[in-house]
Amino acid sequence: MLTREACEALDQKDPLKDTRDLFALPEGVIYLDGNSLGVPPKAALARLREAAETEWAVGLIRSWNDAGWMDLPLTLGAKLARLMGVKASEVIAVDTVTINLFKLATALLERDGGGIAAEAGEFPTDNHVMEGISRITGAPMHRVAPNTRPKDLPDGVTVLIKSAVHYKSAQISDFEGYEREAAARGLSIIWDLSHATGLVDLKLAQWGAKYAVGCGYKFLSGGPGAPAFLYCAEDQIQTLEHPVSGWLGHKRPFGFEDAYEPDDTIVRWRTSSPSILALSALDGAVSVYDGVDMAQVEAKAIALGDIMLQQAETLGLDHACPGPGERRGGHVVLRHEHGYAIVQALIDRGIIGDFRAPDLMRFGFNPLYNSYVEVFDAAQALAEVIQSRAWDDPKFLAQKAVT
Repeated sequence: MLTREACEALDQKDPLKDTRDLFALPEGVIYLDGNSLGVPPKAALARLREAAETEWAVGLIRSWNDAGWMDLPLTLGAKLARLMGVKASEVIAVDTVTINLFKLATALLERDGGGIAAEAGEFPTDNHVMEGISRITGAPMHRVAPNTRPKDLPDGVTVLIKSAVHYKSAQISDFEGYEREAAARGLSIIWDLSHATGLVDLKLAQWGAKYAVGCGYKFLSGGPGAPAFLYCAEDQIQTLEHPVSGWLGHKRPFGFEDAYEPDDTIVRWRTSSPSILALSALDGAVSVYDGVDMAQVEAKAIALGDIMLQQAETLGLDHACPGPGERRGGHVVLRHEHGYAIVQALIDRGIIGDFRAPDLMRFGFNPLYNSYVEVFDAAQALAEVIQSRAWDDPKFLAQKAVT
């Protein structure tokens, strides 16, 4: 296992070390939960104040034109597109992950017929929304075993929902392999990028991906409830009909026409008036990625996770994620029967991770603000809490509403 001095040396030569100063990090906290909610970038807070105090309070309704509010879902989408490896014209910041999954999956089923599949153990919303679509449309839903390849899906499946990075295991999917098999079978994959965007070096176009959704509040650090985004390859946009057709997806929204005529571009995936304040915060947040090499981000995330995994091995803990040196997303997952209480005891010491039932402790690493030294210190604290049984206290054992 690395020493603290070795971690200090890694921090000194880290090509991403200067990005830490771009975030409003609280004093006395080691924050290892950016895979759930990111630390606010200073630019996000400044942009939010500008949108509220100047554009809204002073500009009022004029800001739809003067401050670019009307185009914000598109201009922000263009910035997100760079992090996904796709064209600026193929991404729009809009709605939530659940709503965007519903929109894309329903549109694909309307176009192609057939049934829909999602893996058992996916993030619950991915399965829940598929159940709703199946109930409404009558399309068969198949809940398949984890990591079922497209070539092995049941006959008749035309749409697969798949996480790019699994929320529990941190396993990164085989994008290219899945897309090749999907193309051979004539089915479409909707990728859930919620735990990938801003962390994984994504190259969706190169890998053949056509559809994806993701959220803005995890590694992108856009704030609680930040807007989601939707990616649809340019050659597919006009082949799909938006099932929640609203006025801002219309080709001429200010024509106020009774009949719906969808826009020819990614704009057709808009529905109604967006939350400008939320979009503005996310717009400020993604500026921290200007000039950042995503390959370096992904590599550092693995290195940070290795520090925690190596400590876990010395403690005899099992891990439920790829091991040291293996490719994974931005979090590691450790098993302990008292995992919830251990996480609460760490939080009490200013080290914030999270817990997922039944026994999983998650520690997330955002390479833009987490340092090697603080992850080393967190790993040492984990050992102290377990070895001293500091977790065995009623205040840590009583489970809260949000884990």
